[in-house]
Amino acid sequence: MMPTIAHYLAQQPVFNPTGLLPFYFGSNQLGWVEPEIASILCSQTQDWKINQQTLYLDSLQPEQAMHTAAKMLQQQGLIQGWRNEQYGVYAPNSNSAADFTQPLLALERAAFRRFGLLSRAVHINGYYPDGSLCIARRAKTKSIDPDRLDNMAAGGIPHGEDPRDCAIRELFEEAGFKSQFSTALVLQETILMQRNEIDGTHRELLYCFDLALPADFIPHNQDGEVAAFYRMSPAQAINDLSQMTWDAGVVTARFLQRQQFQCL
Repeated sequence: MMPTIAHYLAQQPVFNPTGLLPFYFGSNQLGWVEPEIASILCSQTQDWKINQQTLYLDSLQPEQAMHTAAKMLQQQGLIQGWRNEQYGVYAPNSNSAADFTQPLLALERAAFRRFGLLSRAVHINGYYPDGSLCIARRAKTKSIDPDRLDNMAAGGIPHGEDPRDCAIRELFEEAGFKSQFSTALVLQETILMQRNEIDGTHRELLYCFDLALPADFIPHNQDGEVAAFYRMSPAQAINDLSQMTWDAGVVTARFLQRQQFQCL
């Protein structure tokens, strides 16, 4: 039987905080940390404290304290795939949502899962006039989800970069799409993804864009992060959702739902 979008979405992993310590700076919860990691942090410096099953960062220089902790965990092999790229860490607003206009600090992106911090990323559904999708295969050298299928372009939003600007940059770097045609780029929705991973907690807000492609567009990767591109019919895309990263799969499934390809 042909798989359906609903069946795929029902299989999404569900975040379970059981056994994790909430991580606070001041009165703001920033993430989730495994007890073993919390114990290591507290044994290394006075900046970290555990009180009533909660991990606290107590430092007048939180950015430096976080950087020192991340480097220490990297040296112990507990953070891998170091990128030398900074993500922003933001405090929640009065509605418990992150206020992306008020960064608390910047931190190496590879450390975000280990601390359960909220990251942000863009995902772009590139589609042709006949309804087919441009689907990428991640390079085998990627530190996360190597060789899996992905959206036409996707990437984390570095500290200080606007989501739309990030999408335009990623489109060129990953698919060779020229910025002058980016007026067709449409932000459709944001999706919060949360799940337990072997290297910590994945918490990422996805900015999901749709991009109408010219019928003759041929993608060309520029940065070595994409191994191949495929032009897939909606039926093929539905069939291959399980081969995608969790994030790309959800973004693709929601695109297909918008296009009313519920099952084929």
